[in-house]
Amino acid sequence: MKKARVAYNGTIHNAVGVEEGLQLPSGQIVEENDVIFLPPVQPKTVFALGLNYADHAKELSFNAPTEPLVFLKGPNTFVGHRSKTVRPLDATNMHYECELAVVIGRSGKHIKKEEAYDYVAGYTVANDYAVRDYLENYYRPNLKVKNRDTCTPIGPWLVDASDVGDPMNLSLRTVVNGNVTQEGNTRDMIFDIPTLIEYLSSFMTLNEHDIILTGTPEGLVDTKIGDEVTVEIEGIGRLTNWIVSE
Repeated sequence: MKKARVAYNGTIHNAVGVEEGLQLPSGQIVEENDVIFLPPVQPKTVFALGLNYADHAKELSFNAPTEPLVFLKGPNTFVGHRSKTVRPLDATNMHYECELAVVIGRSGKHIKKEEAYDYVAGYTVANDYAVRDYLENYYRPNLKVKNRDTCTPIGPWLVDASDVGDPMNLSLRTVVNGNVTQEGNTRDMIFDIPTLIEYLSSFMTLNEHDIILTGTPEGLVDTKIGDEVTVEIEGIGRLTNWIVSE
């Protein structure tokens, strides 16, 4: 099942994706173009992975990390499908990052890898834009790089974990203005999903609606004002947004 949070007729609804469009809790079917997509869950603690694909680390001239490189993101960075992301006026390099987002379904601590998937509610797509101009030290990411308002579109769907056969073998792709600019596969992560859940839960409790952004493969391109950017992950969904001026 794929689920979404949408605004329709002045009210927020938890909708279900159906062949005809979206089904609201009342049973009413509406078309996707008639709603405003919100992030499919209201994020709590959000963990973002840096350099979790070896090819991406290489493209940035960094060595692959020997343990997860994790930073946190604030809730105001998140916007929904078909939203607008603001490019700062002084930015010279603001690129997309297509990422598989893992949504935690229940609380747990000291979770073992073998049990990790039992704590996953589902998966969605995220585009974690980075403004490289503000980067001071990649291993201590500046807040202004990764916590800017509107700079993390997420959605449109939360796909139940039970409907995703192997989350560690999904193709990823980014399309800018109709041109494919990034391709990869989740199997190329340095630290897979069970490893990340075990690592994070070893020192802090994971809670329902915590989210893990698992990193991006190589193929990053600077985005310009007016660009249409679509990031998509096999079996999870296609997430589109537009770059606008500050």
